[in-house]
Amino acid sequence: MAYRSPVAEIRFILDKVVPFAPLAETERFAEATGETVEAVLTEAGRLCDEVMAPLSRAGDLHPARLENGVVRSSPGFKEAYAQIAEGHWVAVAATQEYGGMGLPQTLCVAINDMMSGANLALQLNPLLTQGQIEALEHHASEEIKALYIPKLIAGTWSGTMNLTEPQAGSDVGALRTKAEPQGDGTYAITGQKIFISWGDSDLTENICHLVLARLPDAAPGTKGISLFMVPKRLPDAAGNPGVANSLKVVSLEHKMGLHGSPTCVMSFEGATGWMVGEPNKGMAAMFTMMNNARLAVGVQGIGIAEGAYQKALDYARERVQFGPIIAHADVRRMLAEMRAEIFAARAIALACAVALDMGRATGKEGWHARAALLTPIAKAYGTDVGIHVADQGIQVHGGMGFIEETGAAQYLRDVRVTAIYEGTNGIQAMDLVGRKMMDEGRAAFRLLQEVEDAAKAAREALPDLAEAVWQAAETMREATEALIAQSTQDRFAGAVPYLRAFARVLGAHYHLQAALADGARAKLAAIYIRRILPQAEADLAAARAGAVDLFALSPEDLGA
Repeated sequence: MAYRSPVAEIRFILDKVVPFAPLAETERFAEATGETVEAVLTEAGRLCDEVMAPLSRAGDLHPARLENGVVRSSPGFKEAYAQIAEGHWVAVAATQEYGGMGLPQTLCVAINDMMSGANLALQLNPLLTQGQIEALEHHASEEIKALYIPKLIAGTWSGTMNLTEPQAGSDVGALRTKAEPQGDGTYAITGQKIFISWGDSDLTENICHLVLARLPDAAPGTKGISLFMVPKRLPDAAGNPGVANSLKVVSLEHKMGLHGSPTCVMSFEGATGWMVGEPNKGMAAMFTMMNNARLAVGVQGIGIAEGAYQKALDYARERVQFGPIIAHADVRRMLAEMRAEIFAARAIALACAVALDMGRATGKEGWHARAALLTPIAKAYGTDVGIHVADQGIQVHGGMGFIEETGAAQYLRDVRVTAIYEGTNGIQAMDLVGRKMMDEGRAAFRLLQEVEDAAKAAREALPDLAEAVWQAAETMREATEALIAQSTQDRFAGAVPYLRAFARVLGAHYHLQAALADGARAKLAAIYIRRILPQAEADLAAARAGAVDLFALSPEDLGA
């Protein structure tokens, strides 16, 4: 069977689990009524199911290619992207001032979830543009906003971000790309960037690169980095794409997956650029785009998990070995746990999106702090779930899952990078236990208190499940108190299991709320709370262990 966008599941979460309705009560998002949400999600789902999903396999089998310095997209991608642009799906959350819909980011997150499940390689293109629009809204001059944002919103131009260099990797402060003032307000950008998703294509008439570079005599490290807009074609006096800029695609990466998404090595050779934001404050500006992308990448993992789960479920219903294999206990276990994990990850991501929107709409610090806390959890857990579910999807297929013709392996190949880009999941975990705990854990404790209060309220209706959730939240609280007392090195050593445990507790909380709202969902909640939530205790044991045993091992001890 074909991919089916989870519109009903997303609506249920927004209606009953992570309430969206309060957003429509704010002045900023008054237009985001239930009717609007239903219409937007339904129409986006149709686009995903009928236009994007049928092209996913073609993108895998017929990758984007570099011909005479120009990237040619996979079959059908250009036509599908045109429908994305014409439907204004790039601009769901963009400002109305420049032609965007001005709807909550939560709806954009939900749409990206569905688009990722339908065709992750193609979805990456508008996702990057959405992040660039937000970065420009916050940091660009009025002239740059007026020229670039309307075209990005219309989808006629697309956006990228250029951070990574061959020698730097995640150490962005080690970048060497230079920006020389040219005396007319522009800069000559020279350097090489790698891993640039959709760095070139034939989908749009211009491609807008946000590039990190150093001014002459800039301070070393991240404090000496500025941000520049460097378009593929220089806008003419009328704002239309004019002559080619001095940049090129050196090569396309030969990747494990996401073959339909061209990942470029970019060379900037004295290319003309315009500064975005203040000199030497480029990382602050780029972090706006990166934070947008981190939640979006978590949602990519969830979307791929949905697609992989649907394929595995369909196969399990149809494959006969002593009867349909869905009747076998172990296959039933895998499918049940896959679905339970997807629900938990999706609820966490939507909760993060709602917190972001409530922060924008109300200006209240509590919402900003919650969104900041949930962002690394949503990114890391969403992508981990994507990888795990895609892997289990292959297992459900058995030997046929290892055969490329079935298409089950593509989900795992495509999703694997999501745990790596936009900050590896280890970096997300260190951000959670480091920067996000600089408030002495206040945001974390407020969230855990809500989980405990909700579990107490659920004890009469669902006593066994509620008690397990309450106990897990209390253990998480104690572990957080212990974490705050640790050294930075000890925190980092246990960061990944700590984040995973936090995600498990939140996932259990949202499952419990779903079960209270709809009794039929108690069965899936029981799967998560009884089979998956107990793993949090083991994770917290690892989180408490500190760094001593890790560094007791010398490099020689780790050798063969």
